[in-house]
Amino acid sequence: MTLEQQHVVVVGGSSGIGLGVARAALEQGASVTLVSRSTDKLARAAALLENPGRVRTCAADVTKEDAVRQLFEALPPVNHVVVTAVEARYLGIREMDFAAARRIFDSKLMAAFHVARHARLQPGGSLVFTTGIASVRPMPNGSVIAAVNGAIEAAVRAWALELAPVRVNALSPGWIDTPVWDAIAGDTKGQVFEQHARRLPVGRMGTTSDLGHAALFLMSNGFTTGEVLRVDGGHPLV
Repeated sequence: MTLEQQHVVVVGGSSGIGLGVARAALEQGASVTLVSRSTDKLARAAALLENPGRVRTCAADVTKEDAVRQLFEALPPVNHVVVTAVEARYLGIREMDFAAARRIFDSKLMAAFHVARHARLQPGGSLVFTTGIASVRPMPNGSVIAAVNGAIEAAVRAWALELAPVRVNALSPGWIDTPVWDAIAGDTKGQVFEQHARRLPVGRMGTTSDLGHAALFLMSNGFTTGEVLRVDGGHPLV
């Protein structure tokens, strides 16, 4: 499994799963472009990766189609794109703020459509989108996230046909220790993680390294397309 001399674009690469994917790609010899809306977060992420010769950053709002088109027009030839960006919020249906719900749709689902439309990849290239456990095991107040994840999984199967020979797959994480959980669980994060880890067959929470390794498989395996790779510690089983 190698990405030697290949160019990987990670949308949402300034933190969390995206940063883990970027680190894994660098370890396999790729050059990486990190994409995020925040130039400050991009600068911090690039510093953490400690590989200035093979790390590029680009600030872009992927909820806007023109920004995505301009992004890919400006980049050097791209082999793989991994999209991990999302604005994660949990909204109960009875009291739902539909403007906030639309922002979630835009940040994950419409961003995926923009990338699928405008990414231009080298032969043998791939697109990897991120869904999540909510598509099969939603949390209370999680209907928007569940709907978005399910929609991306359906779209991936269609795009695998429409965009062939480009391979199109999805990575579906379970509960992964990322900064997103600081906002979701706050001060109770440690307790929530401990309880959840005890339920999982693997007995631990997921890490960004777990997801980075899985993304490497989807980028490198030339016979895999239209698939949803679940990396969730057996969460659907419990």
